[in-house]
Amino acid sequence: MATTSPSTTAALHHQFLASPHQNGTSDVESEIVFVEETLPNLTSFMENNNKEEHNAEDQKSTTNKRYLPLLVLNYVLLFVGSLSASLLSKYYFIHKGSSKWVSTWVQSAGFPLLLFPIFLPVLLKYTKRKPFTGFGQKLFWFSVLVGLMLGFNNLLISWGVAYLPVSTSALLLSSQLVFTLILSSIIVKQKITFSNLNCVILITISSIILALDSSHEKPQGLTDREYFIGFSCTIGAGLLFSLYLPVMEKIYQSVNCYQMVMEMQLIMEIAATVLATVGMACDQGFSDMKKEAERGFDKGTTVYWLTILSTVVTWQCCFMGTAGMVFLTSSLTGGICSTALLSINVLGGVAVYKDPIGGFKAVSTVLCIWGFCSYVFGMYIKMKRKKVGRKNSSSASSTELIPRRNSDM
Repeated sequence: MATTSPSTTAALHHQFLASPHQNGTSDVESEIVFVEETLPNLTSFMENNNKEEHNAEDQKSTTNKRYLPLLVLNYVLLFVGSLSASLLSKYYFIHKGSSKWVSTWVQSAGFPLLLFPIFLPVLLKYTKRKPFTGFGQKLFWFSVLVGLMLGFNNLLISWGVAYLPVSTSALLLSSQLVFTLILSSIIVKQKITFSNLNCVILITISSIILALDSSHEKPQGLTDREYFIGFSCTIGAGLLFSLYLPVMEKIYQSVNCYQMVMEMQLIMEIAATVLATVGMACDQGFSDMKKEAERGFDKGTTVYWLTILSTVVTWQCCFMGTAGMVFLTSSLTGGICSTALLSINVLGGVAVYKDPIGGFKAVSTVLCIWGFCSYVFGMYIKMKRKKVGRKNSSSASSTELIPRRNSDM
């Protein structure tokens, strides 16, 4: 914390004592006013420095030197995890994998990977905070409840992926964005601006176009009933995810440490895994998993287990990236980034699995990208204005530190 330098204090004291002998009683009064006006400015200066020290510890502050590296890292995790997990999940079902509980279980079973971002900073001496310090009982049970909701969301995603092409399910999930905007404005008081509203409208229109044109894309042998189930489950997963994002942002408002975010994520993933494990046990999923690896999967046992392991890792990367994006930015930004990556998933489905891409789907993809670019531009303008505002504020604070003397002196 900044303090008044001894030389400054001595100069003020000397000037104050010398004034009565040089200028008389009226000058003494002027010096008293001078000191009184100086003290609030010094107090303001010290408060500003206190804020800077606080921001140095707050990892979600844009002035923190670790903010940008964390942001880039989490977006890479989200990008790689989202694309890879989507393609691997579809690969599992294409090659005669059939258990939706297995597909659900692998989405959260990679929770031990979260031990690395929790304990590695301590081992590398990047932080003095011990893991789970300040992690109270209330936060624990809240994480468990959200984890159970996340587990149910994973199950809905599994049903959607099982019955729909990757490109169709990916674009359908973009419908969560409009609900994210609405719930964010209610839960975390997200301001609705032209850029985010324009983004939501464009992506919503892309989903409507897809829904009107996707009925002829049912995989071979899939009944209308199964296709409807897949379509409905995907929409339901989008709704749950849109609730998850602002709820987590609300909690993250009182969290300044990325390490604690990963600790919460660990508890949530464990709860989701317990739910999936119970479902697999009741549905004989583990015994079916062994039979599936030996006889059901048409690529062989080795490829089966490699697919399962890779899916576990990539899903965990996706969820880690999502949690980090919400913590470092906002629920709406996290939702928009996830939605923009769905367009990449569409192209991945077309490139890898030869999913059909007609004119309507091409237009939908373009609208998704257009909406994302609109939002990014709006964020850029907002950040630029904030930067100018901080410079102006800093200049004003420097000016205020120069004490004003009486005009007659």
